[in-house]
Amino acid sequence: MRQCRDDRSGLSSQGSDRSSVCTLHAMGGYRSLRERMRRSERRTPESMAQRERSRVSTKASALSRDCITGMTRVRVLGTMSEPKPRICNFNAGPAALPLAALERARDELVDFEGSGMSIMEHSHRGRAYERVHEEAKSLLAKLLGLSPDWEVLLVQGGASMAFATIPMNLLPAGRSADYVVTGTWGEKAVAEAKAVAALGGGSVRIAGTTLTNKTYVRVPAPAELSLDPNAAYLHCTSNETIHGVQYAVSDATPLAAGANASVPVIVDMSSDILARSVDTSSFSLIYAGAQKNLGPSGVTVVAIRKELVARGRTDLPTIFQFRTHAANASLYNTPPTFGIYLMRNVLSWLDAEGGVAVIEQRNCAKASLLYRAIDESGGFYTCPVEPSCRSIMNVVWRLAKPELDDAFVSEAEARGLVGLRGHRSVGGMRASLYNAVEPAWVEQLTSFMKDFSARRG
Repeated sequence: MRQCRDDRSGLSSQGSDRSSVCTLHAMGGYRSLRERMRRSERRTPESMAQRERSRVSTKASALSRDCITGMTRVRVLGTMSEPKPRICNFNAGPAALPLAALERARDELVDFEGSGMSIMEHSHRGRAYERVHEEAKSLLAKLLGLSPDWEVLLVQGGASMAFATIPMNLLPAGRSADYVVTGTWGEKAVAEAKAVAALGGGSVRIAGTTLTNKTYVRVPAPAELSLDPNAAYLHCTSNETIHGVQYAVSDATPLAAGANASVPVIVDMSSDILARSVDTSSFSLIYAGAQKNLGPSGVTVVAIRKELVARGRTDLPTIFQFRTHAANASLYNTPPTFGIYLMRNVLSWLDAEGGVAVIEQRNCAKASLLYRAIDESGGFYTCPVEPSCRSIMNVVWRLAKPELDDAFVSEAEARGLVGLRGHRSVGGMRASLYNAVEPAWVEQLTSFMKDFSARRG
């Protein structure tokens, strides 16, 4: 069904029998035809209901475009055009999501599993949503390889809130916590911990940092760390999104090396969770914002050993205690249900792809391709990060001529390559190669980089 609208009169008509209305209007015959059509229409409830359904369906799927019919300029509301191909999305977060996870959400958006309403409309106490909630937690535990002595909490506030809630729960008065700093997010975690410690009677130590000339290009070797064997916990960041520095890329920089067995190791994995295989037996708490590798923004994952939950402080407001969320299956207050639903979709996709071991191989191949393009550019592009600590998730590089940065970004966007400008605090370029980033996108990026350097070098 098509709707034609006369731009001069605002009058409209519908149906194949009315397709000549706009032309007739130009010849003065519109009114008499309209009256005859009105008289001939049957006004039964069934026909009116059918017309309303057709009107709503047409309106919902309409795409406005201009056309010329006869001598009268009209606007035609036709069917939706085919969707554009997926753009090559290298944003650092929120970031690319697997197409299969998005398509599943699209297909279930209005009617979730035949329930007659969207998952967004379901009560978080109802069975329909609770199944999704538990499936998301179960998949996360499976993919992380967590043993039964772990709790998976789904909370809010992002990793930035966890910077505060971790010391609130786990840094008692009179105790000290160790922090290893390898980038901006480690700095922010320290700042929040110090603020909490000042209120709660604890203290914070920098057990190691690689800050040099106001930047970070590597993680510390185990011998460079000064660890307190009596620390309340040791905190580190597995991957620094801004500086492109990652722990445990080589055997020389193992994550959490040297920590006393009695000291809980806490790791912020926001930007590389489930991107590579990790031995979780070394850790006591893993946390991550979902918006990079797990799903959309708005969900925060906290995986924590049950004994650490029990050890937490009890003199906090209820909502800030990890035990509250553990005891209530992360349903103490209304969770971000749609975000958790989408995270379930992403985790289900990853599981079907073969899990973390398979995705790690793909991620390493993507990163190797991009680093090779940088290193073989003859100095046109350079990566400031030491090779043994280069992130497979966030590849950063500089152009030899910084004045070409804007042109590089502009031309890349024209080719459908987006999200390549580096963080505002460090400049340069950055490509985030999270799990959902397709290898073909990286191939297109490296091809563009070679072409750009050939033309601009």
